[in-house]
Amino acid sequence: MKRAVVLLSGGIDSTTTLAIAIAEGYEAYALSFDYGQRHQIETEAASRLAKLLGTKEHRIAKIDMRIFGGSALTDNIDVPKKRSDVEIGKGIPVTYVPARNTIFLAYALAWAEVIPARDIFLGVNAIDYSGYPDCRPEFIKAFETLANVGTKAGVEGRRFQIHTPLINLSKAEIIRKAVEFGVDLSRTHSCYDPSPEGLACGKCDSCLLRLKGFREAGTTDPIAYVTK
Repeated sequence: MKRAVVLLSGGIDSTTTLAIAIAEGYEAYALSFDYGQRHQIETEAASRLAKLLGTKEHRIAKIDMRIFGGSALTDNIDVPKKRSDVEIGKGIPVTYVPARNTIFLAYALAWAEVIPARDIFLGVNAIDYSGYPDCRPEFIKAFETLANVGTKAGVEGRRFQIHTPLINLSKAEIIRKAVEFGVDLSRTHSCYDPSPEGLACGKCDSCLLRLKGFREAGTTDPIAYVTK
């Protein structure tokens, strides 16, 4: 069976991407990160979902991006709340974690060399997202080129491919696809600033985009919120 490393955060996008990879016949090696994020509950969600979907293996890499900070997710910076669609769609927000997807993909690439695998799946989206530069097609293309010129496997002829099956879909379309693939969306987590009990805040950009996606998909979000 062909193997793939799948980056899994525990959110809707990454979980749907994992379901797609498995449906396409890949033996999935899920990779999550405990990087010092304030919403560490997402690693718990990722562990549950990896088991539910039947991954071959799930690993959580521990790195501490708090040593650099510079993001509301890893530093003493307030997470933006109650922003409008227009505000969310403008600029790069303070929830951007410097070079995060570059770092995550580098770890995935290292594991892919070892397994060995040619394929890496990433649930980035360039439609309904918060303006992160490392979610765009040009970044993915550039990293794929790097993977093939900067690794032993690539130089020796094992060509790597970065799969981003959701990159051109709206959040509503992703939710519909998740339902199509049987993803239990009640087990996913998206909130940047959950309550101590693990409830989604309902006000951060991630919650607002998630709720908007469910409304546009014509269905109800099954997770619990502090407020909506």
